[in-house]
Amino acid sequence: MTENQPVDTATPMTASIMDSIKGFLGNILSSWKVRITLLAIVLLGIGILAFFYQHWVAEFGMKLWTNSSGAKPIECVLKDTNNDNYVSCSALLGEQVVPLECSSSLFNLGCRVNYGSALPNIKAARGN
Repeated sequence: MTENQPVDTATPMTASIMDSIKGFLGNILSSWKVRITLLAIVLLGIGILAFFYQHWVAEFGMKLWTNSSGAKPIECVLKDTNNDNYVSCSALLGEQVVPLECSSSLFNLGCRVNYGSALPNIKAARGN
């Protein structure tokens, strides 16, 4: 080593800190109870994500639709009940509640207006 080169003192200290962290984590993870608990937490998180996934994607699509239409988002149901990849939502446009079907897929974000449920019952109006 020459006189102009700095001495690297951080590397041995960093290595010892990393070794102590690895040892500490190794001691914690060596317990089967901790492993089972961590596995349960991960599975619970995956389950929650899977359950609410359609709702979160549909709400995101509803917010995109309401931002472009000037409506106010109301709410979406939790799941796609008829397996058509759309979740029922509603928005407030002026003073009218607009029934929406918002996509539950990230590859098809957005909503469509559900005119079928917005139409009045024609038979009841005619008296049939």
